[in-house]
This record gives sequence, C-alpha cells and structure tokens, in this order.
Amino acid sequence: MGQLRDKMKADLKLRRYRAGTIESYVSCARKYVVYHRRPPEQMGEEELRRFLLHLVEERHIGPAGHKMYVAALKFLYGVTLDRPEVAVRLPWPKVPVKLPDILDGSEVERLLAAIESLVYRAITMIAYGAGLRIREACSLRTTDIDSRRGVIHVRDGKRGRDRFVMLSPRLLAFLREYWRAVRPTGPELFPGGTEGSVVSPQSVRYAIKKAAVKAGITKRVTPHVLRHCFATHLLEGGTDIRTIQVLLGHGSIRSTARYTQVSTKHIAHTKSPLDQLGKKGRRTSG
Repeated sequence: MGQLRDKMKADLKLRRYRAGTIESYVSCARKYVVYHRRPPEQMGEEELRRFLLHLVEERHIGPAGHKMYVAALKFLYGVTLDRPEVAVRLPWPKVPVKLPDILDGSEVERLLAAIESLVYRAITMIAYGAGLRIREACSLRTTDIDSRRGVIHVRDGKRGRDRFVMLSPRLLAFLREYWRAVRPTGPELFPGGTEGSVVSPQSVRYAIKKAAVKAGITKRVTPHVLRHCFATHLLEGGTDIRTIQVLLGHGSIRSTARYTQVSTKHIAHTKSPLDQLGKKGRRTSG
C-alpha cells in the first residue's frame, strides 16, 4: 500500500496528528491489508469486521489496542479513501477505566535514589515534581526552565497545548547540579545521541522500571504513574482540582476528576452521612 500509505500519512499530518500516532495508525492499516492480502479499496465493512474479530478472538488484543485499530481504520476509510460509509458502523470498544497504582512519598524517594544516571533522575524528577508527560519532559529546552519566575514552560503538549507548571526549589537545585555535570551544548535540555535529538522516552521507561526493582517497589511504576502520583499527592495536599487540571494540561475537568477516585486520603476524610444521623440541626434526605 505504498501510495496509499503516503497519502494516509499526509492526511494525518495535515490534521496535526503526532508522529507516534501517525506511525500507529499506518501500522494498523498495513496489518489490515496484510491479513486480507487485498487492497483496502477492494474491501468493505465485512472485511473490517472479520479483521477486528481476528484481533479480538485470536490475537487476544486488549480494549485499548482494539480502540486504536478502530480509530485507524475509520480514518483510513473516512478520510484517506473518502468512503466513510464503510466504517461508520464499526462499534467503539468499551475500554475499562483502571485505577493506577499510586506510590507514597517514601516510595518516590526510594525510586529517585535508585536511579544512578543524572539524566534519567532529572527527567524522572520532572515527571513527578511537575506532572509532565514523559515526552514533554524529554523534549524540554534549556530556555523552558524559568528560575526567576519559578515556572517551567511546557511547549506543544497534548493536542498542541502550551502551559506553565511550577518549578519546585528542590527540582531547580537538582537541575543546576545536572547542568554543571552534563553541560548540554544545544538548546535541548536532555540531548540525545545525534544533533537535534533528545533522550528517548523508552530509555527513561526502562531506567525507571530497573530502579523500581532495585528499590524493592512491587507496584507497577512508569513515567505516567509518576504523573498520576503528582496529581494525587497535590489533591491530598489540598490543591484545588481546577488548578490540577491546568497543571496537567487536561482539556476537560472529567479527566482530572478521576484522581478523586485514587486519593485514599481524600476519600478517607470525606464524612459519611451515617455519622451525621441523630445530630441536632442535621436533616437527612428522604
């Protein structure tokens, strides 16, 4: 699907999809074509359904992966092939919302201490200390660290949004230590192996996973879990949920509200109506 692949990539780029999403969508479309061994122009809804059933029943793909394939195939037919009627009836799978594991403060301290590399420790501290997505942290530039105003400028976040987040004194002190030791020469705060590149998010994920084992942490630990910890710990510390929404760069308060479900401290401090029964001046419903 050479020409079609190039057209699909161009269509995705024109709609400002991110590079990772573009590669995922094109890969999904390619696997669909390989499975049937026919050009997608010659196929329709029946072939789409058979392919998705193959993924679910034989490949045992999870709901999130299933959703990615549906999105990619709807884009292929709806935009690139201009045949939206072919995929319009494909159902969106229900993706269960699972509550993430949240590290407590001592576990975060142990994790940071177990990361030997200054580079990976700095990125991990940013992921937790400022709530950045791993790609956002790796892509920071030296000019994004505004020590005078005490903020970090996060550029081109999810859906192209910029935002400012806090720059904690402890994080600033460690970044200065990192700067003195590494002395990055280009604009990138965390330069990669080639000019103009940055540290790979995957390498940070591996370093965090390795450090979690070394620190004896049995919970699942990823850069995104640290972002969850940032939000949950702020909520437990009394930060307003609207402020957390801005710091995380969420477009909808509903995305942020999920942290009220994982904050055990927040839940534990909520008074049950049972405790109010029989108290003077207290009306009960019903």
